[in-house]
Amino acid sequence: MVPFGGWDMPVQYAGVKAEHDAVRTRAGMFDVSHMGEFRVTGPDAEAFLQRVTTNDVMKLRPGRAQYNWLPNDAGGLVDDIYVYRIGEQEFLLVVNASNIGKDWAHLQAHAAGLGVQLSDESDQWGLLAVQGPEAAALLQPHLDVDLAAKKKNAYFPARLFGQDVWLARTGYTGEDGFEVFVAAERTEALWDNLLALGLTPAGLGARDTLRLEAGFPLYGHEFADDLHPLASTYTWVVKDKEHVGRAGIQAAPPVKLIGLALERVPVREGYPVLLGGERVGRVTSGSSSPTLGHPIAMALVNADAATADAYEVEVRGKAHPARRVELPFYKR
Repeated sequence: MVPFGGWDMPVQYAGVKAEHDAVRTRAGMFDVSHMGEFRVTGPDAEAFLQRVTTNDVMKLRPGRAQYNWLPNDAGGLVDDIYVYRIGEQEFLLVVNASNIGKDWAHLQAHAAGLGVQLSDESDQWGLLAVQGPEAAALLQPHLDVDLAAKKKNAYFPARLFGQDVWLARTGYTGEDGFEVFVAAERTEALWDNLLALGLTPAGLGARDTLRLEAGFPLYGHEFADDLHPLASTYTWVVKDKEHVGRAGIQAAPPVKLIGLALERVPVREGYPVLLGGERVGRVTSGSSSPTLGHPIAMALVNADAATADAYEVEVRGKAHPARRVELPFYKR
């Protein structure tokens, strides 16, 4: 167990590789109840979220979810979040555990004077992520809804093992799967019911290797308060609209997020990336890839150095060859 976002979290159960492989080939389950949940309601709810996020909330229909960013006034990133639209004037935001307090203060400041109400429901919800190619087949017999009719990013109420829940066809692994919102006091019972289906419990270690293979950013690594979000490959999240971080993002330094593959030596956050012997960037996330069988990394590099085929990563004073690969490293 390790401290993470104010919680004690398991790094692994049976082992990172076994858990990773289970999610890639069958189905695994993560307890991600540490994530924060904010409810946003009121006649100005849509306009408020349109102003404080970079994606286009106005295109989000009830019953749908959207990956989004909260920029700060300077164009850095307060957090990356998911927005779930429940109704015309009601939304649920899921935010990173380590940023709950900061996100709440940021949203409160920008809500002043608007017809919008914010409610921090982080302590009211448990959240279990069931991920993998067999996730739908395992859940379906115990649900009162047809999962085949629910496409990616669907968000809907259901009864699972007789309990009222909300399901989202979302995840952080690069696989099909569902995130199950349940009342906090019923989370343990639901975990036990799901575990009995043969799901493999998985911890933070597998969650990180899975998201890295899928090319998903992690706050504090690829993004931060002082890192402009256009540095990533997720430029589709920044729409051409007015929002609080627009000027700062437009003035962002020209950097690019790239993927690197190495032969033997795993690399970690902060290791220098070299091109022609000169430092052109740094590793933001790195690990051995259980699926691919070799080390991989994401790195922020100067935009004018982002199209080279070969780089080096400096590890304890020694340069190791790395080749650029398109993100994501893995896609089903």
